[in-house]
This record gives sequence, structure tokens and C-alpha cells, in this order.
Amino acid sequence: MPQLGVKELQAILAHAFPDVEVPHVEEVTDESVTVSYAVTDRHGRPGGTLSGPVMMSLADTSAWVAIMSQIGPVVLAVTTSLHIDFLRKPQLTDLMARTRMLKLGRRLAVVDVELFSRGETEPVAKAQVTYSLPPSPSKERRH
Repeated sequence: MPQLGVKELQAILAHAFPDVEVPHVEEVTDESVTVSYAVTDRHGRPGGTLSGPVMMSLADTSAWVAIMSQIGPVVLAVTTSLHIDFLRKPQLTDLMARTRMLKLGRRLAVVDVELFSRGETEPVAKAQVTYSLPPSPSKERRH
């Protein structure tokens, strides 16, 4: 069962990244977290498609949010690996990320992320993201 819900996760995102436009946490369940990112023309690249860095950023951020949903606001968790496969051309519309926790250990978390254009059923990319979790004995590390 998730420790944190939509409102708590959105607040963590806003607090951790105050100077950037953060994704929107749409849904939190026992099995997954769904996050969306508002795409505009400035996120495009030649050919009328969404840029890869935008997709990679949402994959990484949604994995971080999924981890926070399970362990609470351990904001010092850091990415150690991100592998992404771009599967098909995304539309210039909101990008959706659906996560699934593959492993949640004491020091590492591995998250599967599927990226979709809003309204589409076929994924545009699939990522696997690994995070290193800080040691948990000290409450100072958990903000």
C-alpha cells in the first residue's frame, strides 16, 4: 500500500524542484503511479515529434515519484541508471508515464516506466530506472 498519495507527492515535487515546471501526479495505486507532463510546441523537435530529453526526464521523474509513494519523502534518492527504448513517434500532446516497481530494496529501487501520448494506448517509450536510496537510520535524511 502506498505511503503517500497524489497531493503529498505533488507537494514533494513542487518543493524539491521549485524553479521548474514539474509533472502532474494523476494517480497512485498499490501497483503503479501515473504522472503527466504538459507538452507544448517548445518541447518538439524537427519532424513534429516530442524530443527525447523530455521523455527521458519524465521517465526519471516519474520513477522518483513512484519511489517516494512507497518509502515517503526521501528526496535524496538519486538516479544510478536509466535505460530507455524509444518505440514509436510520440504526438505533441501531454506525455503520460505509468510506473511499476520492480524492486524496492534497502539501498536500490528499480522502476519500470511506460510512456504514452495522452489518449493513446500504445507506449511511445519504455524505460527502466534504478535509484540509489540513502541510508535510512537518520531521520535528518528523510525530509
